[in-house]
Amino acid sequence: MSTDPLGPLDDPDHPVLTMSQAAELLGVQAAFLRSLDSAGVLEPHRSAGGHRRYSRHQLERAARVRGLLDDGHLLASAQVILGLQDDLADALAVAEHARDERDDARRELREHEN
Repeated sequence: MSTDPLGPLDDPDHPVLTMSQAAELLGVQAAFLRSLDSAGVLEPHRSAGGHRRYSRHQLERAARVRGLLDDGHLLASAQVILGLQDDLADALAVAEHARDERDDARRELREHEN
């Protein structure tokens, strides 16, 4: 059974971009990405040689931080905002899943009653 060697490129968590590629895509300096790493906002994968590698999800997070910084937030408040936004997204996903389960249970109950 053969696997697609390009499959990892479709994985948003696969670290494929170098720091310079990531910085260019985001329109930032490499120092910005290093500062996010130092602050614990991003934890890029390290190659065998110790070079940072970024995934699409990490670039999305860096872009969100950049937007908050551009809006005048300090890095510390941007981190808190990101955490709250992520928590809210998770809670909304859990609520949607619970609603789907409730609706499925109601449907099954109605089918069973008929």
